[in-house]
Amino acid sequence: MEEDEKKTPESLEQQTEASPNLDQAPADALSRTPDELEEQAERESKDSSSQITPQSEYKKPSFVRRIWRKTNIYILLFVLIVVISSAIVIVNYLNSQKEPDLPNIASKELTEEELRQLANTDTNVGDTSQTLTIRGNAIIDGQTLMRGNLNVAGNFQSGGSIQGPTITISGLANIGQAQINSLQVAADVAIQGNSTLRDLNVAGTSSFSGPMTASRISVTELVLSGNARLEIPNHISFVGPTPSHTINTGPLGTGGSASISGSDTAGVVNINTGNNPVAGCIVRVNFNQRFSNQPHVLISPVGNAAGRTQYYVERDQGGFSICTTSPAPGNQSFAFDYFVTY
Repeated sequence: MEEDEKKTPESLEQQTEASPNLDQAPADALSRTPDELEEQAERESKDSSSQITPQSEYKKPSFVRRIWRKTNIYILLFVLIVVISSAIVIVNYLNSQKEPDLPNIASKELTEEELRQLANTDTNVGDTSQTLTIRGNAIIDGQTLMRGNLNVAGNFQSGGSIQGPTITISGLANIGQAQINSLQVAADVAIQGNSTLRDLNVAGTSSFSGPMTASRISVTELVLSGNARLEIPNHISFVGPTPSHTINTGPLGTGGSASISGSDTAGVVNINTGNNPVAGCIVRVNFNQRFSNQPHVLISPVGNAAGRTQYYVERDQGGFSICTTSPAPGNQSFAFDYFVTY
C-alpha cells in the first residue's frame, strides 16, 4: 500500500505512455489508482482483439464462386437451353446421314435338277420371306397364277390381250390402240388427237373447244349460251309420234275428210271438203305431249282453195284448231302446214 501511495501522477503518466496497448489515457486517470487503470487497459485490449479479425484469417473465395456471383441466373438458363437445342439438332443431322438398313431377304438359287423337279410337281418351294431368283430366261407353257401383286421393274410387253376386272394406272400410259366396252372416268379427261366413239353417254357437263363430228347426237335439252350461234347447213327434221285429230262435219261438209302427217312440232293437215260446208273450226290437232305453256302455232295454206278460205287458229296447251270465218270451198282438196314452238 505504501508503494502504491508513493506513485505520483507523473509516474502514472509515464506508465501509460510506456504501455504499447493503450493509445491514450482515460479522462479520469488522475482520480483512479494504478491497479484500476491496469485492469481497464487489459479489458480494452481483450475487447479490441476480439472485434478485429487478423488479415491472416481471411479466406479468398474460389473462382467458381466469384463467377457465380457475377453471373445472372436467367443468362445461365438461356445458355443451357441453347446447348440442349444444339445437341438435339446435331443428333438428328447425324441420324439423317445414316443409310437405312435394307431388309435382309433370303435368296435361293435353283439348280437344273431343282428346275426339272418344278416342271413335274406342284409342291411349294420356300415361303413368303424368301425370294426366287432366275438369272436366265424363263418360258412358262401353261397358265400362271399369282395370288399377290405383280411388280415389273422393266417394260411389260404382251403379245395377246390383257383381261382383268380393273386396271389402275397411276402414272403415264401410252396406248397404241385400245378397245373399251365401258369407260368410266371419275376425274378430268383431256384428248388431244382424233377420237372415234361409237356411243357416248355424258351424265355431267362436257366442254368441246374444237369442232366435234358425230353421226347422231341425242340430247334432252340443248342450250346455247352467250353469243353462241347454231348453224345447220342441211335439213332439219322434227320426228315424233303423229298427233291425233278430230273433225267437225259441219264446217268440213257432208262426206268430207281430214288427215295429219308429222309430229307435235311440225307437220301438214290435209283437208277434203264435202258438200255444203259451213263456217267454223274444220279440224282439231291433239298433241301427244302437252306443252307446259301455251304454244305458238304458225300455219300456212297450201293450194288455191286453202288460200280462198278466211282461216284462223285457236290454240291451247293440248292442241290447236284450224277454223274459217266463211264457208270453205266445197268438194275441194287443200292443206295447211303447221309449225309449233313455245
